[in-house]
Parts: sequence; structure tokens; C-alpha cells
Amino acid sequence: MEKSYNRLLDNNKQWVVERLKADPEYFMKLSKGQTPEYLWIGCSDSRVPANEVTGTKPGEMFVHRNIANMVVHNDMNMLSVLSYAVEVLKVKHIIVCGHYGCGGVLAAMGNKQFGLIDNWLRSIKDVYKNHAEELDGITDVEERGKRFVELNVMEQVYDLGKTSIVQNAWRNEQPLHVHGWVYDLKDGLIRDLGVTFKSAAELPSVYQFSE
Repeated sequence: MEKSYNRLLDNNKQWVVERLKADPEYFMKLSKGQTPEYLWIGCSDSRVPANEVTGTKPGEMFVHRNIANMVVHNDMNMLSVLSYAVEVLKVKHIIVCGHYGCGGVLAAMGNKQFGLIDNWLRSIKDVYKNHAEELDGITDVEERGKRFVELNVMEQVYDLGKTSIVQNAWRNEQPLHVHGWVYDLKDGLIRDLGVTFKSAAELPSVYQFSE
């Protein structure tokens, strides 16, 4: 255990040496602030590191991760990250990125009880309920799970658009796009699901805030 723990510290030292060799001012520049264009809302799964799969460097992407890349409207952690990213950092793109084979999504497909996390999985089950006819019609369990992952991402994109944080940015003519992606663990490629929102007008009227 001690060896695996110390390996992380050793890796950090080596990483610092490599960065300074490439640019002696690297950390000095980073310490002056961040101006990321992107907010990534992804799954906590250790196999989907946001910066690595997108080829972005430190300072280029603001990141929030939770089980199954959820946008839950009473999650103060997520809302605080969203508020800071949109209102202070002025990101231009918010990306919800799920991944095929997501354990949280697959768990929400069934009826097994897992414990505390069941309270979180309920929000994912709500997505299944909303698309039950389509999902129940897919007989292949693996394919149903993949489609569920896609639909869950799409719902989270919708839910971001429903927030006052995002709508206020649009109202103030702040350039902000919200996208839905899925990462495939089997080939490392990201699929753009083609669901992008650029204004509140693209949402059902009941979700649009008035002045």
C-alpha cells in the first residue's frame, strides 16, 4: 500500500521536471489565473479523464464529475461549479459527457438495492421512466444500456438549459453553448450526440424564465 501511495508523489515530481524542461515559466504562468473555454460535466469513472481524452492542457477545461454525469437541480456542488464557470470564468461551452458501460446508468436499469447511492440513482431512473417505451423495446440488454447512456446525457443537457444560471447568461447575450457527448471506452472516441442548445428559445416554453 505504501509503495502505490508513494508512486503518486514520485510521478508528480517527474511531471514537474518534464514541464519545467519544456517551459521554465510553466507553473508561473499557470499560477496567474485560469481562462478555460469549457466546462466538462462528466462521470467520476476513473477511465474517463477529461483532459486526456480531449487533449486539453491544465487551465483549458473546468471540470465537474459525479456518478453518471448528472445535472441534479438541488445539487449545490454542481450548481456552484456551474455558477462559477458561467458567471465568473465565462466559459463558452458546457459539455455533458457520458460513457458507454457507465456503472451508474446500468445500475439504474435494474431493481437491485445498493445502499446510499440508491438516492442518487433515482434521478437516473427518472430518465428511464421518461423513455421507457423506447428502452423497453430494445431487447438486447447491452444495446439498451448504450441507448440509456445516450438518453441520460441528452436529459442532462436539457436540465442545464432549464437552470437560471444558463438562461441568464443567454439573456445577457453571453456566448454559451451546451453540448451532449458520449465516450466509448472500447475505442477511445467521443461521439457528439448532436444535441446542442444555444438559447432558451430551444426549450419548451414552460421552462423558459421571463424577465
